[in-house]
Amino acid sequence: MHGQANNSPRRLAAWIAGVLCCLAALPAVAQYPGQISTKPKNVPPLRAVAVIEWTGTLKKPTASRVIPISVWDGTTLQDAGIYLARPAPLALQSETEYVLQKDGRDDGLFDVSEAANQGGTWIGFGEWKPLPTGPSPAELARERANREFAAEDAGDEDEPVLHRKYHPGDAQSAGGKAGKTANNAPAPDPDRPRLGGDDTTSGSSTTADNNAPPPDPDRPRLKADDNSKPAKAPSSGAGQDMAHVTDLPNIADPDRPRLAYGKPADYQGPAVKPTVMGLPPDMHQQVGISDVRKIQNHPWDYSWANPADALKMKTALEQIARKAMGLDQPAAQAPASKSKRTSRTRKAAAPPPPPVPLEDEQFRVLELTYGSGATMVFSAHTKGAGAAEKFITLIAQPDLYGGVMVLYKNLTDADHLDLTPRMRLVDAVDAEGDNRGELLFELRGKIQREFALFRVVRGQATEIFVTSPLGQGRAAAAE
Repeated sequence: MHGQANNSPRRLAAWIAGVLCCLAALPAVAQYPGQISTKPKNVPPLRAVAVIEWTGTLKKPTASRVIPISVWDGTTLQDAGIYLARPAPLALQSETEYVLQKDGRDDGLFDVSEAANQGGTWIGFGEWKPLPTGPSPAELARERANREFAAEDAGDEDEPVLHRKYHPGDAQSAGGKAGKTANNAPAPDPDRPRLGGDDTTSGSSTTADNNAPPPDPDRPRLKADDNSKPAKAPSSGAGQDMAHVTDLPNIADPDRPRLAYGKPADYQGPAVKPTVMGLPPDMHQQVGISDVRKIQNHPWDYSWANPADALKMKTALEQIARKAMGLDQPAAQAPASKSKRTSRTRKAAAPPPPPVPLEDEQFRVLELTYGSGATMVFSAHTKGAGAAEKFITLIAQPDLYGGVMVLYKNLTDADHLDLTPRMRLVDAVDAEGDNRGELLFELRGKIQREFALFRVVRGQATEIFVTSPLGQGRAAAAE
């Protein structure tokens, strides 16, 4: 009894110590949350701006290319030509979809299929598609599924994505998000090129047993068209051996090299898309926007209260441009007065030379924000060679007295395009998704070019972004 009495306190103390150890371990277990997500919250979606260039017509271009311009990451405008290039930039990833816009209105879709590096510059290739006729409930559901699919991919890969086109096969599957199969794998892309063993369904161009390529219809054959009859060798006299060709089993040697004779009829790879080379005179340009958000369009064209004001402003800008380029001729001086004038002594003043004409005049009037008034862009050039060929671009606004106030002037000539490139307006574009328009210009030099965004605020036009470091400081150098 005495021994049991002494052991009871020891057992009680041991039991209390064990309970305290378990209680001490509980907070440590509760502090482990499992998989920790390092993805920041409330990250705004990316918004990319590109310029689509093509020759021919937009719906049936003879050649085209996509020039990435900028990517808005919620804080800064990034150069889309180098942003997340692994190796191709994010703005040119396959299946990235751009909405083509003209004067702030949607004009079509352009799906990027591939990208290439040409001379150190990344460009994209793709296909133009018409806009959908109208958002039906099914299309809206697919759009929501596509956004969830893109968001889930961004969460899985921890990388930002741009707007991706929707595939009809990305349907809602059991136990997964839209666009995923039952085993959480991405649905197969029907437009993706496949190798020989990828397609195992009936009607495939490859055979199911030996993966042999389909016969080339243009390849010369030794046997006759009818497989049941062997080919006969021509006889050239008595005593000559007869040649006989029999059918060989259709067994492809995997180690045998092959040549390609054109594109077979059942080719399933991507179509060959010729690119625009250089700067052809018939090249067209249009702005493209890639954003998963649906932002209400803002038409950029400005409507004058008095239609006569448009001609008045254009005439005033023409006079300013001619004066800046030194094209205004001095007025002809009148002959000296004489006390006695007769028809014989009166000399008629020489008529002034005709004014030098302005070539390729471009006059656009835009409303960059609601209620902001008119912002005018005028550009033109003269004929000639070297320093005689001059280029001018003006950004202006009407002043309070009905005149013209020049906010920015770009003046250069053909001999100094590398130092001061000429400016060509592409269009206005909402680069940051804030319903505020920026002016997108092409800065074209002799052997290179960049693209720049200008913002017009409080009577000032400022260059806020340029695609190349060579353009930094150009706004301060220009008058």
